[in-house]
Amino acid sequence: MKKIVCEICESTNIMKKNGVYVCQSCGTQFSLDEVKKMMVEVPNNADVPNTVDVSGSTVIVDTSQELENLYKIARRAKDDNNAETAAKYYDMILMKDSDSWEAYFYTVYFKASVCKIADIKSAADSVKNCIASTLRLIKNNITNNDEQIKNVKEIAGRCTSIGNKMYNNAVNTYNNINPQIKSNYVQEKVDRCISIANIFYTLGDSIDSIFGQCTPLILAKVDAWKKGVDIHYSLMPNLVNKQPNREKILQYAEKIKIYDSFYETPKFGGCYVATAVYGSYDCPEVWTLRRYRDDTLSKTFYGRFFIHTYYAISPTLVKWFGNKEWFKKMWKPKLDNMVEKLNKSGVENTPYDDKIW
Repeated sequence: MKKIVCEICESTNIMKKNGVYVCQSCGTQFSLDEVKKMMVEVPNNADVPNTVDVSGSTVIVDTSQELENLYKIARRAKDDNNAETAAKYYDMILMKDSDSWEAYFYTVYFKASVCKIADIKSAADSVKNCIASTLRLIKNNITNNDEQIKNVKEIAGRCTSIGNKMYNNAVNTYNNINPQIKSNYVQEKVDRCISIANIFYTLGDSIDSIFGQCTPLILAKVDAWKKGVDIHYSLMPNLVNKQPNREKILQYAEKIKIYDSFYETPKFGGCYVATAVYGSYDCPEVWTLRRYRDDTLSKTFYGRFFIHTYYAISPTLVKWFGNKEWFKKMWKPKLDNMVEKLNKSGVENTPYDDKIW
């Protein structure tokens, strides 16, 4: 094999552009004939960065300086949160260095970070799908343990950031829909938020499977599982097939309790009758009732007894009669009166996320 050495500055960083060869260090241009004279032999087993063919000869082209420049631009854009530029340059790096965990992850991350509301689900799925591969690249290509831990924590932080952003956008978009048609968009909200929860589940699972019981990373995986459970649990009233979702939440709750013995397993329930009457789990009337349940009823023994009794009976009532007009007409005046009194007493009717109690 041969490499090209610039006869002016002795750099090996020479690239072909528009039919001529240009030294990337001093800018001198060379013709094909001149390049042939500048070739020097190197051992066949030499560790070389890149090769091109010049009239039948294999020639080394050193792209290390170019790659370094790409990293500088990409990282500057990352620090400035310039998503479009960062995604562009990390994508260019990935084409030249396929083992770069940084380029692999951030190409996906920054493309997902600028997704539109309608694309949240697919963007969240893309982030989820790249997590395990990114962590394996870190594990397999970085030998320093401290550096591995630092990079994994960086990935965890970024996943948390984009997951929270997507979740807030999904929920706020749903909350701002006209209450009269909101029920038509419940499934869209659920699909988006489940995909977001899966980012956190996958992050925790991947750290656990790839880095095992690495002590400095325990908090990162447990926090990820907790966030996934919180999001998943908040969707329970809107889920059609509750049993598999309930089982999944409980499964992750058990994982969390291995490391956090004080963690409280989520309690299951929902404002079943109110949701059936008003047509949505997220509307001012149900927000009022849910807030009263969590902030007042759940604080006393008798209140908790009432809640548990209600949850034992109401799901069956709603299952059999929730779609009946007479059922809604019977309950609506009672609930309207209760909501009005609660609002007058200071219970807010603004958007609300259930507490885990």
